[in-house]
Amino acid sequence: MNIKFKKLNKTIVNCKKCPRLTNFIKKISTEKRKQNINEKYWGKPVHGFGDNKAKLMILGLAPASHGGTRTGRVFTGDKSGDFLFKSLFTVKISNQNFSESMNDNLKLDSTYITNIIKCVPPNDKPLNTELANCSNYFISELDNLKSLKIIVALGKVAFDNCLKIYKKKFKINAKFQFKHGKKYLLPDNKILIACYHPSPRNVNTKIINLKMINQLFRKAKKIASV
Repeated sequence: MNIKFKKLNKTIVNCKKCPRLTNFIKKISTEKRKQNINEKYWGKPVHGFGDNKAKLMILGLAPASHGGTRTGRVFTGDKSGDFLFKSLFTVKISNQNFSESMNDNLKLDSTYITNIIKCVPPNDKPLNTELANCSNYFISELDNLKSLKIIVALGKVAFDNCLKIYKKKFKINAKFQFKHGKKYLLPDNKILIACYHPSPRNVNTKIINLKMINQLFRKAKKIASV
């Protein structure tokens, strides 16, 4: 990890700009979930993870209450992450088909995974002020990833908020529609691809399946030359 990312990640972990989110994380980490009652929760903002020379970014909305907020790593220790890493292993982006803890030796090939919001919000609904407070961290991640070509946004909320940040930075007025597999050229020449979120609800209702997400990541890899 380079110096810029080390500095950024330290700033993110120590961030307390949003009292509502800080208090919510503390509540989750104190009360815990029954099956994790004996575990020590990370209980802090969760920064991104992966290759700092990444050509591909996978973007979610926020850490899961008992996933990233518990384990300290994005898409780690929850069912969405279980599904995601089955796909990433199949398409040869990750070296293993699971993501359980920060110490499980997971490695990503030319890929970086992060969230728009670094803290889990109540009901997965961040306030506009919270999105604004976190936007500079996402912008810094984009700036630090000098080789980045593709952003795969997992879910409409991540997709919309990614575009909100881009529209503020570049003052663009183009219309973007969230549709699985649809790709858009952004003003900085990166390509944004919409992807259904691999949430248990979407998987169980068959809105998304492994074949669909595998096809999308293979397409993203090809475009990014990963």
